[in-house]
Amino acid sequence: MVEGHTRDEASSAAAHPGDPLSAAPERPERRSPGRDGEDGGSRRTAELVGTGDSGGARYSGSAGDPGRPADSAPDLGPGVSGPVIAVDAMGGDHAPGEIVAGALAAQREHGVRVLLTGPAARLREVLGGLDAVGEVQIVPAEDNLAMDEGALASLRRPRSSVAVACQLVRRGDAAAVVSAGSTGGIVATARLRLRSLPGVLRPGLAVVLPTRPGRTVLIDAGATADPKPEMLVQFGQLGVAYAQLTLGVPAPRVGLLTIGTEPGKGNKFTRRAHELLASDPPNGALPLSFAGNVEGGDLLAGELDVIVTDGFTGNVALKTLEGSIRFASAELRAALTGSRTARVGAFLQRRGLRELAARLDAESYGGAVLLGLGGTVVIAHGASTARAVTSACLLAADLARGEITEKITQRLGPGRSASRGGHFLRRPLKVLVRGGRPPGALRDWGDPSPQTPPCRLRSWPIHSRSSRSGCTTPSSRRSARITATPTR
Repeated sequence: MVEGHTRDEASSAAAHPGDPLSAAPERPERRSPGRDGEDGGSRRTAELVGTGDSGGARYSGSAGDPGRPADSAPDLGPGVSGPVIAVDAMGGDHAPGEIVAGALAAQREHGVRVLLTGPAARLREVLGGLDAVGEVQIVPAEDNLAMDEGALASLRRPRSSVAVACQLVRRGDAAAVVSAGSTGGIVATARLRLRSLPGVLRPGLAVVLPTRPGRTVLIDAGATADPKPEMLVQFGQLGVAYAQLTLGVPAPRVGLLTIGTEPGKGNKFTRRAHELLASDPPNGALPLSFAGNVEGGDLLAGELDVIVTDGFTGNVALKTLEGSIRFASAELRAALTGSRTARVGAFLQRRGLRELAARLDAESYGGAVLLGLGGTVVIAHGASTARAVTSACLLAADLARGEITEKITQRLGPGRSASRGGHFLRRPLKVLVRGGRPPGALRDWGDPSPQTPPCRLRSWPIHSRSSRSGCTTPSSRRSARITATPTR
């Protein structure tokens, strides 16, 4: 049981088969994300607000307003419009207090409509302390991911708050997800619930670096630790679409992070990635403006718009930059306040120091964006405050308005559909047949020829020296075979 839950709070969408947030969706079609003026998603989501102490009666609003009709949405106030953002209220070191406060500020001050996912009674208590009872919609979630849990938690906790938020996006009740929880758990849950866009092998985590004069996008920052060289080409496409939308760069220049600027520098992985990035993109994707390799010392030089790397290297580089900036800021503060003369000089340069502090303020960037999935996911820092959560909600709303997923689909191939591509198991199965056809001839499975009897597949077990019935650890390297034999 999650901390703060009661037995009555455990009633959620999982206990009601008719709820649209069940683990297995009732229908595969996906509606467009809910926006202002479309009461389909918001009206139905309002009916999902958790139960109170009234024995399971379902109503929208808070426990202090049980008389509100079930089909009426909370009073959002004037000026609230645009895409709906599903906020994981239980993710982060300071959840749910700071998360709820940041989401509420995004709705009150910036007109971004938010949905909170988490235990309904606990979230109503937090909203009551902020004098916002009935102002924000709550979608109940009976579980949450701990900060120390990794990717496997997405399977152990299918009804977590971030899983419910992703399900809202998948079903069209929200346009984006914001969470400050565990990065590994969020990435795994989003991949499981939202799925990849057509042609995307793995999603990439994009962060914006505080460079001058323009900013630089680093991708991947930790979503895929051990990718293939072909995935780095797709990371370049994801980063270009993100830079065009958020940074306003019409033709972003792409660089590859490695140990030297020469094309032959690096290991086998980076050399192969350099060859693929420098060549024409496959499958009709739009070309990249590849500028070559870039070293770690040039991450903040601002010479490139997009820097691609694998998730392991990108995460190490990002954490190194964070620690370096903290150290430099502390040393600068100590130098500027060490003497009266230094304080006078700092006062005279206060405008420039404020601009520097604003550019290096991590809370103003919102967070990292998980690109390549069928929905927008913004991952805020685990120690995010209310101000950082507000920035993350604003970033998610801007990406949803800019239709980042559609732009990525267009870059990967003009002929690709916006829906999810076919799975590899859906290809027509072809088997070898005996008799009636030349050797090596193939025919589609399920389309029996009148000249040959129908076929069935039979496995050929792997035998070892010690066992005639097969062994899980054979003494030599062998591979299983599948043969097609006529049925009697």
